[in-house]
Amino acid sequence: MRLGLVTPVVTLLPKAHARWEREAGWEDVVAIARAADRLGYDHLTCSEHVAVPTGIAAARGGRYFDPLATLGYLAADTERIRLATYVLVLGYHHPLEVAKRYGTLDVVSGGRVVLGVGVGSLEEEFDLLGASFADRGERADESLAAIRAAWGRAEPSFAGEHVAYDGVVVDPPAPRAEVPIWVGGRTERSLRRALALGDGWAPFAVEPPEVAALLDRHDAFDAMA
Repeated sequence: MRLGLVTPVVTLLPKAHARWEREAGWEDVVAIARAADRLGYDHLTCSEHVAVPTGIAAARGGRYFDPLATLGYLAADTERIRLATYVLVLGYHHPLEVAKRYGTLDVVSGGRVVLGVGVGSLEEEFDLLGASFADRGERADESLAAIRAAWGRAEPSFAGEHVAYDGVVVDPPAPRAEVPIWVGGRTERSLRRALALGDGWAPFAVEPPEVAALLDRHDAFDAMA
């Protein structure tokens, strides 16, 4: 079993964070990351929201450090622990943007990036960023394929319904031809997406019995197939 660490301080989720995190500083985050690295934890995380509407922040939380800046800094202060986005909202980014930005992080961290991704559920934030909400699931599926096609390739190409690119240079490419992709979510649909398109499932806000029930249902379905 490998244990990761949901990095404290960088995200404050109501009823989920400790009281000390509100007053903690960046130096505390660095100290915790160094300790986790030294103690053999598998990964650190950082989540993403760009701007949470004021009326929703009380339920969703308002603090979300930018994952690229956060994990980029921590990469320089650690040696072996993996750096996981938990999660990037696929609809907020062009696939080449993800491949370039996090591929660069993979370069400077020595191949330690884990891409945790999600479809997203905060419609107000989609609207704010000019991203399409109604078909976000379909777009996310295509985005995953487009990211995989670009990862580790200096001259990638991809042709999809919503995204297409060719005749471009992405330099530096990631140092690996593949990147672990964990699909986050709390629904059976997110589990199905992880099984079909990802390398792992990263459930959140789901109690252990619910996770077990979802996994059991899919084991039973596979046994009948």
